[in-house]
Amino acid sequence: MARLPTLTPITSSWMHELMDERRVLNQLLEKHGSPINIHQTDLMQKNFELYLRVFEEEGLKNKLFFARKANKTKGVVRKAHALGMGIDTASYREYMQCLEMGIPASDLIVTAAVKNRELIEKVIKNGSLLVLDNEDECLQVQESAEELGKNANIAFRISGFIVRESKLYSRFGFDLETFGSFVDENFFNSNKFDHLIYKGLHFHLNGYSTEERSLALSQCLELSEQLSLKGFKTEFIDIGGGILMNYLKYETEWDNFSLQLRRAIINRRDPITFENQGLGLQVFGGSLLGELKTYPFWNYLFKGDFLRKILYHKNSSGITLAQHAKSLGVEIRMEPGRSMLDQVGLTVSRVAFRKKDSRGDWLVGLEMNMTQMLSGSADFMLDPFVLYQNEDAEGEAAEVYFTGAYCLERDVLLKRKIALQKLPQVGDLVIFVNTAGYMMHFFESSAHLFPLATNLIWNRSIENSKIDLAHFQNDDNH
Repeated sequence: MARLPTLTPITSSWMHELMDERRVLNQLLEKHGSPINIHQTDLMQKNFELYLRVFEEEGLKNKLFFARKANKTKGVVRKAHALGMGIDTASYREYMQCLEMGIPASDLIVTAAVKNRELIEKVIKNGSLLVLDNEDECLQVQESAEELGKNANIAFRISGFIVRESKLYSRFGFDLETFGSFVDENFFNSNKFDHLIYKGLHFHLNGYSTEERSLALSQCLELSEQLSLKGFKTEFIDIGGGILMNYLKYETEWDNFSLQLRRAIINRRDPITFENQGLGLQVFGGSLLGELKTYPFWNYLFKGDFLRKILYHKNSSGITLAQHAKSLGVEIRMEPGRSMLDQVGLTVSRVAFRKKDSRGDWLVGLEMNMTQMLSGSADFMLDPFVLYQNEDAEGEAAEVYFTGAYCLERDVLLKRKIALQKLPQVGDLVIFVNTAGYMMHFFESSAHLFPLATNLIWNRSIENSKIDLAHFQNDDNH
């Protein structure tokens, strides 16, 4: 049988320090149930400083907003605010919770895909910024502002950028091609939206292309110049999120996984995924088609370097986008979520059972479900850690699939088959590292009336002191 490919995650010392304390982890699970999410928010500072350094290199006006939707814990929001970040909110509850935590309304923006009347009115009353996506939103905000006797601070989300002579599709935002005529008709040639106070432009692109982001920023800078000629001053351009990060230690492992997956799909080796799933790849007519639908877990260009690549892109006049923005006095904003949470969290679950299925594969059932570690990626491509309660117990190496508690055939926590030094026992712990960004909460549900996972903040105030239950605070009570 061919060897399974490994994908070794980058980890931080705090993760290993915690994993060395099985006694404390067991106590936490006894107290809070399985699974639990543990956060060490101090790691956010390093991520923040990597971005700040890039802006400072050019003396460029900037503002970073933490994308709240990446993680729902209040602890990470408080840390982001303490670092000097604003908060990007995407719902009424996200917005209200930030206000209740004492975050100033001026540090909050609202980018929600759907903005109901309750949210719009609350934002207008508090004076936060609304990022508007379409004409109907403009009408709703204008109506609410009139009724409240207030003005609304707004930005326009733009889409339809031209990349390699093709229009880049997005279901969000005003089409760049028709936006000029929309503004002329509704703002410059009428008082239709006289309660909307224009502040800036915004875009949020799917995927992770620096070229697409560079061209989008360049076209927004050009648009800001056109708007300026008509009396609309663009204070900022927000380039959104989707800034790549790197999860894996070794590029060679990532390349080997891709190769072995392709070999498995065309039956040139044993399957390495549940039901030999291609994770976006498939065989059709004897040919291998499609593309991997996972996050690109290994990257050589990420975080600060990713941002630098965008800002140092040269426009048609031969100047960098950073220089262009600086010459116009435009502030560059961004909304990192996942990358701000790099190395910030892990998820701990307990083994409930082991069994061999009808194919002869080992299934290890965990006391959690697939929604508690699920994002838009086709799979989470990091090898987990297994903490054996009895390390001295003998056992043979095993290849397993980790499955969840939902009554669904597809509740397989990792689609990849994982090679372990020995088969776990009931009660052993499985640790999924670096899960804070989008994996813990984005699709979490409570079907079957299972409770949602408890989110803990590790507030260890004294270095080198013994880890104790008192160091872990339930985020719901924080």
